[in-house]
Amino acid sequence: MKKLITFVLCFLLIWSSFGQRVEDFALTDVQSGQSFSLTDHAESKAVVLVFTSLNCPFSKLYEDRIVQMHADFGADGFVFTMINPHLGLEEGENVEAAKARAKEKKFFFPILDDKSQVVTRQFGITKLPEVVVITPSPTGWAIAYRGAIDNNPQVAANANMKYLENALAAIQNRRNPSPTSTRPVGCNVKSR
Repeated sequence: MKKLITFVLCFLLIWSSFGQRVEDFALTDVQSGQSFSLTDHAESKAVVLVFTSLNCPFSKLYEDRIVQMHADFGADGFVFTMINPHLGLEEGENVEAAKARAKEKKFFFPILDDKSQVVTRQFGITKLPEVVVITPSPTGWAIAYRGAIDNNPQVAANANMKYLENALAAIQNRRNPSPTSTRPVGCNVKSR
């Protein structure tokens, strides 16, 4: 009986973290000035939210990897976007700097201004970078994966656990990602 209770509790814990329902949101893209919402991307395979900042060294280490994943998966119905909860919070975190970084790194996807940190709090983001992959369904949006991008921020070539890439490949192949969550490592989100 004790084993059965333990099994049921573990199952419920895993089940509750996978498929968590997501409320729609609207944020402004600093590059285009247009609004971005989940509703606009209901036909996508998934929306990849990368919570990041311009000053965080960990975020900088992952920029090229995000650009490469966008190149690998973007044409197949995966929508990428970066969300910055630090815009206007400190020196070097502003719209002009975000536009310059986007041009330099060739970010061909939106950079969303979350200076109010409403969306950051909605997802319970505590570290930068942290990713949330959301998939659409007839009943709404659900989290398919959340956490780290991979297991080696410093050296991309040495990452042997490519969590985000594996999650996107699973969704591409109509499977559920495994794992559905990992612990992100990086800079702390600074509260306003």
